[in-house]
Amino acid sequence: MIDTSALPVRPATFTELRELIGKEIGPTEWHEVTQERVDAFAAATGDHQWIHVDPERAAASPLGTTIAHGLYSLSLGPVFSYALLSLEGFGHSLNYGYDKVRFPAAVPVGSRIRMRATIAAVDNVPGGVQVRTVQKFECEGVGKPAVVAESLARVVESGA
Repeated sequence: MIDTSALPVRPATFTELRELIGKEIGPTEWHEVTQERVDAFAAATGDHQWIHVDPERAAASPLGTTIAHGLYSLSLGPVFSYALLSLEGFGHSLNYGYDKVRFPAAVPVGSRIRMRATIAAVDNVPGGVQVRTVQKFECEGVGKPAVVAESLARVVESGA
């Protein structure tokens, strides 16, 4: 039986990965969303929409402040995933993509976010397994998730 109370959870076999199906892992530590981080994300992506990068204009908006890009929050998925689930016991793992990404709530600059994950499926694919994980990002003090996404990873056992 895999201990899901100690983070990161460390399954070492496909059987142990399957034991995690339906179990919530997390949450991660909080991540502070700063204007500097949002501005750096805007610079990296070229998305300089004012609601993200213009604090003065955003203060006059219904949101009252700048907000993080939805993709900024989603981009924290890998680092949060590493904090929750270690796949170091396997030959390798690869990000295969995302299904059903939604941004139900804004993430105001100055707030904190974290993530919880639930393994939804571990399916056989040629050369290994595909792991489907439901990632839920929560913003401190907000009643609904900031991001809900289904992440897909391909995992190969050691020696394969």
